[in-house]
This record gives sequence, C-alpha cells and structure tokens, in this order.
Amino acid sequence: MTSTEVRERIEHGWTTVLLPIGGTEQSGPHLALGKHNQRVAALSQQIAQRLGRTLVAPVMAYVPEGSIDPPAAHMRFAGTISVPEAAFESVVASAAQSLCRHGFRDVVLLGDHGGYQRNLQQVAARLERQPLRKGLASCRVHALVEYYRAAQADFGDALRARGFAAGEIGNHAGLADTALSMALNPGLVRADKLVRGAGASVDGVDGDPRRASADLGQIGVKLIVDTTVSVLQQRIPSLSRLPADPSHVQPPPR
Repeated sequence: MTSTEVRERIEHGWTTVLLPIGGTEQSGPHLALGKHNQRVAALSQQIAQRLGRTLVAPVMAYVPEGSIDPPAAHMRFAGTISVPEAAFESVVASAAQSLCRHGFRDVVLLGDHGGYQRNLQQVAARLERQPLRKGLASCRVHALVEYYRAAQADFGDALRARGFAAGEIGNHAGLADTALSMALNPGLVRADKLVRGAGASVDGVDGDPRRASADLGQIGVKLIVDTTVSVLQQRIPSLSRLPADPSHVQPPPR
C-alpha cells in the first residue's frame, strides 16, 4: 500500500494493525530458514481478513536467536541471523510507536517464535507505562501470547488427540512444525530430507517430521486463526461489532 492509502484506511476506521514477527533460524535439513517469516505473514493476512478493518505491517525478520560470538542456540547452525534482545525490544517498541503516531489505536504483536515471547510482553508493558505524548495514550499495544500458544500447546494437544506421540510432534522442526509449514507454504519443506531428528543440539530437529502433511497443518492453521480472532474481538470491542460483509475485508496489498 502507499502512504496515502494507509492514511485513508485509518480515516475510515481501519485503526487495528497487526505487526507480524518471525525470525531467521535453522530448522534442520528439511525446513527453510525463513519458515517463521513466511508463516506469520500468511497467518496475519488470514486473521486480518477475518477481523475486518485490520491492516498488516511488514514482517520483522530479525530476532534474538542466541549469542553470536561465541555462537549459541540456533546460531550454531548456518544461515541463522540473531540480534541482541535489547536491540530487538527497541525496534519492536519503535515500530509500534510509529504505527500509533500515524493514528492506529490497537497495535497487535504476533510472534511466531517462542524465544522472544517474554520480550514482546515486556515491550507492551513498557509502552503501556510510557505512552506517546499529545493524546496518543489511547493507542494500545497487545502482545498476543495466545497466538503462539495456539501454534504450540493447542496444536500439539490436537495432534496427540489424533494418536501422535509427543516425541513425534516435537518442539522444533518435528511433525507439528513441519505440517504447519506445509499447510501455509509447501515450498518451505524439502520432502526428500524428512528424517527423524537426532535432537535440537545435534541436527536442529526435535521430533519426527516424516508423517507431516498439509492436512494436519490445516488443523493448526484453524486453531491459530480462530483463537487469535476470538481473543482480539474480546480485547478490541470495535472489531466484534463489524458487520460480516465483503466491504470490511482487507484488500490485498498493492
């Protein structure tokens, strides 16, 4: 969108904006480094369309992934890009304040990665205590931990209810992670490299992605979108009052 298009949307009541936050990290031999960025972009669009009168900001792709020197956590694997937690929080806060300054009244932080959920909560709490000047205290920043909880705990529970074991579902690049990526962007997955992980510290894979499928991933997509929409409609009353007609669906970016 252009600047004037954004301004016109705000003037017509599009005052909620989603700020998608991904990450650039290894996910073993079968998942692309940008899985979090691609997934949160696609999910944010679906959430915005369901909510109505909601825009989506560009994805933040660089997040804390571990110490750079000496390398730790995901930084031990090629392609990962990490930033310090303080720098990350500063960028998130400034992005949210920028959106508030332009007239948005609700800025929603959607984090697709578990490592920085606490950072997002800290940013939201700090901005609540230190609102912008000149009447912009009414702009609220929401760290929506429910989004990530649906992607992890709720999706995991749904898979276990279908007979999959916790060790197969995994915590990183396993069945759940891979299925969700397949459902949202199949190009993220190297099907010929699906093998049981030897452990996150060994090959970057915790779990077994071999039985992952787009159909299973759609279970997670629905959980994430439904949960996020429900929570935001409760937190932002104006969204729950929008009529369900096509005129309130977000148009595609120009």
